[in-house]
Amino acid sequence: MPEPLTFYFDFTSPYSWIAAERITMIAARHAREVRWRAILVGPLMRESGNEPLLHQPLKGAYFRRDIARCFRLHGLEGRLPAVFPVLTTAAARTFHWVRAQGREPAQAFALAVFRAYFREGRDIADPAEIAALAATLGHDPDEVLAVTRDPTWKSRLIDEVERARKDGVCGVPYVLVDGEPFWGADRLDMLEAWLSRGGW
Repeated sequence: MPEPLTFYFDFTSPYSWIAAERITMIAARHAREVRWRAILVGPLMRESGNEPLLHQPLKGAYFRRDIARCFRLHGLEGRLPAVFPVLTTAAARTFHWVRAQGREPAQAFALAVFRAYFREGRDIADPAEIAALAATLGHDPDEVLAVTRDPTWKSRLIDEVERARKDGVCGVPYVLVDGEPFWGADRLDMLEAWLSRGGW
């Protein structure tokens, strides 16, 4: 049985949303599954000396143009929210709680969060917003609010960030295929070619 792909993402990353909408289909075409891993990418970016693109002269303007173009390319009706980036602690902790209940519910939750942020501009930094969003998927909103404050899920997210560091994650989306890293939504076609050819 082939190893699953490992998919690291942060809910504040628009390129992670693009990858999230594509990665499961790509994997399925090659009889693979996907391990979805929500992280906070900020600490890893600081460690590697990266600043958010909007904070960088020249790159910020290019980024705004590029992400709109990428959304159109992939048929995604989205835009950069008025508040961007945001801290996604509540969403990431909740993701791991949902993931403990099953892979498919976790993927559904992740896609719902991405779409709520990039399509609707909802405040995914707000635990109450995450609880309301989770409720639309059948989760108890009061339980979700408790999860966002629970030390167990705080520790789980810290562990996931540390795992990402050990895996060499320097930005998101970041996908591992049998140990081979692919960073960026623009590497997904190369990733699929790698799967098709068995590497090169």
